[in-house]
Amino acid sequence: MPEIVERDEQPYVAIRAKVQMNEIGTFARRGGEVFGWLAARGITPVDALFFKYDVVDMENGLVMEIGIPVEERHTGEGEIVTGVLPGGRYVSHTHHGHPDGLYQATGDLLAWAEKEGLEWDADGDHWGARLEVYKSDPVEVPDMDQWETELLFRLRG
Repeated sequence: MPEIVERDEQPYVAIRAKVQMNEIGTFARRGGEVFGWLAARGITPVDALFFKYDVVDMENGLVMEIGIPVEERHTGEGEIVTGVLPGGRYVSHTHHGHPDGLYQATGDLLAWAEKEGLEWDADGDHWGARLEVYKSDPVEVPDMDQWETELLFRLRG
């Protein structure tokens, strides 16, 4: 069952790209580049890898980031960008299972929020903070059917 949680601002390091729905799996592999960039600078992640969906346009493509939370803000270089996830109220829902099920889990979450009369931090296809946080480490949990992914969508206001 989804719940509303309060979150503080969170600095992060990421790679940003425009991708089509069928390219998300390929884009996910770029997380290793972000981890490598952090390791080369001695920066330790403070939480799990995430996807941040900035624009969700199923026809024309998604603008998204694959990022990793860090202790303090840094300056990116090349394809590495930095930012701060905004603090505020978020709807949190944990999906247990293969990432292929996230499409349905997201649809269910959106429908639940509509029924509850909640308003997203979004302007049309542009989102303030819409995240998929991959809580399972693939090295420790190689079976994707056992993965845990937290959906975190920021509420307006």
